[in-house]
Amino acid sequence: MAAARTKNPNPVPSVWTRQKREPDQPSLSRDAIVREAVAMLDAEGVEALSMRKLGARLGAGATSLYRHVATKDELMELALDEVAGELRVPPADRQDWRGAVTQAAVSFRATALRHPWLSSVLGQAGLVYLGPNLMAYSERLAALFTAVGFPDPGRAVEPVLSYVIGISTTEAAWLTTVARSGETEAEFVARLMPAARQAAADYGHLSGEYATGTPDPAAVREDKFAYGLEVVLDGLALRLPR
Repeated sequence: MAAARTKNPNPVPSVWTRQKREPDQPSLSRDAIVREAVAMLDAEGVEALSMRKLGARLGAGATSLYRHVATKDELMELALDEVAGELRVPPADRQDWRGAVTQAAVSFRATALRHPWLSSVLGQAGLVYLGPNLMAYSERLAALFTAVGFPDPGRAVEPVLSYVIGISTTEAAWLTTVARSGETEAEFVARLMPAARQAAADYGHLSGEYATGTPDPAAVREDKFAYGLEVVLDGLALRLPR
């Protein structure tokens, strides 16, 4: 007779599919672990995060952490959702839906630049979209597009988020490189511009782009973000039912 199979209490590998445990000591809770993990990710990046190092920062052994967070993947799901709590979506505004969507996009970009690791791991963290903060953000975006009149709000949300996540990932990587140089962004760009002009000299369109002095890099990033978002919203406007 075949042995009975033991039912897996957590068949889906995600922190959002299992029961939260109570803290085993007053100073160590899942919330405290997640807050410290976010601080560590902000300061040192994803590669530096480990359960052992996090436990040391909290004054606890890795075993104590595993009582609350089963794996590093679960920890990343929790950290991402913690940061998602900073995302803001204004109330739905049928009269100025573009302005409302722009505010939501600007909030996402600002959050992603405060936490440079966010965008690059958003698609790798398991079932992170089940987290309450990310679900609330998605719900508010869907409500906004529904109020405007889009029959399938999810299909309107996706191109906006894809654009914002993509450009935020690029910006965050660039700013991380700048930070490692020890210079300000303006200083870093000024040092690179002579080499950039020389490299672009043989390319007509690029040489013209690099010919006009040393730009304010932060202003350039802001302008590029705003222009690209306008293009996305122009496309969406064409899809609105008339």
